[in-house]
Amino acid sequence: MNMSRQAAPDELLDRMEYQADPLADATIAAILGPWDAIAPPSATGTLQSMHADHWRRLEAVNRVFAQWETNRGIETWRADASVPPEVAGPLEAYVRQAQVLPAWADHAAIDRAEQLFIDHGVLSCTLLFCASLPECYVVPDLSEVLHQTGQLERRTEYRIRSTAAMVFPLMMRGGLNAPDGGGLAQVLKVRLIHATVRHLILRGSPQEAVAALGSQRKVVGAGVVAPMPASTAAAGDMHHALFIHGWKLGEDGLPCSQEELAYTLLTFGYVFLRGLRTLGVGLERHDEEAYLHAWNVVGHVLGIERELMAETMDEAAALFARMQARGRAQPIKPDPRPELGRALMESMAKIIPLRIAKPFPVLLTRQLCGPATSRDIGLDQHVSWWSRAVFAVCLFVISGIDRFVRLFVPGFSISRFITRLVGYQLMTRFLMDQTRPLKLPEHVLQRAHGMMNGWGNDPRAPGWLNRLEARCTRGRDAAMAA
Repeated sequence: MNMSRQAAPDELLDRMEYQADPLADATIAAILGPWDAIAPPSATGTLQSMHADHWRRLEAVNRVFAQWETNRGIETWRADASVPPEVAGPLEAYVRQAQVLPAWADHAAIDRAEQLFIDHGVLSCTLLFCASLPECYVVPDLSEVLHQTGQLERRTEYRIRSTAAMVFPLMMRGGLNAPDGGGLAQVLKVRLIHATVRHLILRGSPQEAVAALGSQRKVVGAGVVAPMPASTAAAGDMHHALFIHGWKLGEDGLPCSQEELAYTLLTFGYVFLRGLRTLGVGLERHDEEAYLHAWNVVGHVLGIERELMAETMDEAAALFARMQARGRAQPIKPDPRPELGRALMESMAKIIPLRIAKPFPVLLTRQLCGPATSRDIGLDQHVSWWSRAVFAVCLFVISGIDRFVRLFVPGFSISRFITRLVGYQLMTRFLMDQTRPLKLPEHVLQRAHGMMNGWGNDPRAPGWLNRLEARCTRGRDAAMAA
């Protein structure tokens, strides 16, 4: 165990609430330089004109991101002449340090986690939509950043595809440890994006802001970064939206703090495994721990402290529950979480043709996440008794069939079959739409499509059930081949 869950978890988490990522933060601070004379723009000066050099440098970083495609490419990357020197130097130093896997990384466990992801591929899409993403929105500070940048209400599907664009390259074969894998490249981009979010919201270095705060942690009114009028920002510009947002550092800690990053990591590892257990298709203990280990390695590359990582499901459950309780104890008003939760559910409901089944994403999320999370993100609203009855009967019947048939056919699961059907709909609608492809390098995108094409058969299911699944999803082959 990396830390004692009984010793002083609050002391650790209190500290991590004001700790970020020195390497990534220093990189962004070196690229952008100081924000001289930060003041609300006047009638003759807008954010774009007053800080034009900063925005140009951020655009240069985004152009560099397009060059980071594979693990091999990251290992040998050097900035070319098109990259301004003030951007090139910090990025080269960052890549050299950040790409290294930790000495404790177990490559066999990583390989096993990749195989588990592939084996549960379509099902993993269902759990991403109805468990991992909803749990992300429980912590108010995380939801506040998403809310202010419009990443879910106005761009829900974009946010979903962006998440998949990180998860898929990581969990594909060799995502972390093969030269032609694309996982490291994606994680290094995400790590710098987190640092950019912190820097823009605080309008400077997070470390300097915390140092200036001094002993006034958890003090109301301390370390306030005043918001600017919304009219000063360019419409739809995420960087501007973050810059004008404002922040209460003393009360709320750092945006995208170590605590929040570690919580998000658990939503992709622990919450996925918990979802499998809830559906009655949980893994063996050693497989669960291999999956957690792989995500811990990802966490290291993301800049997350080792002492915030869980190695077993019991450790993960305790840490996750504690972090959620802390988040709920610091509500934000107005609360952005219900709006975010509803936006996610409405996106899924749109792809369900039967009216009676449109509430099923809400009902499945309630089942996977529990009543507390459902209340937090606004999913405790009324659902028609007819939809609830059909959903409840389905769960009861499916559970009964699974328990009986497994007496004779180990590994049989109608529950897995049903959730795979849901996963197909989500995957083809959000992840394999050729008009809105995942934002990945072409060869990585082709590998992702190849992996998803290989999810046509459930290796644990009997042949007749796979044939039934193929009939129920006969439109998927055309969609995947498009």
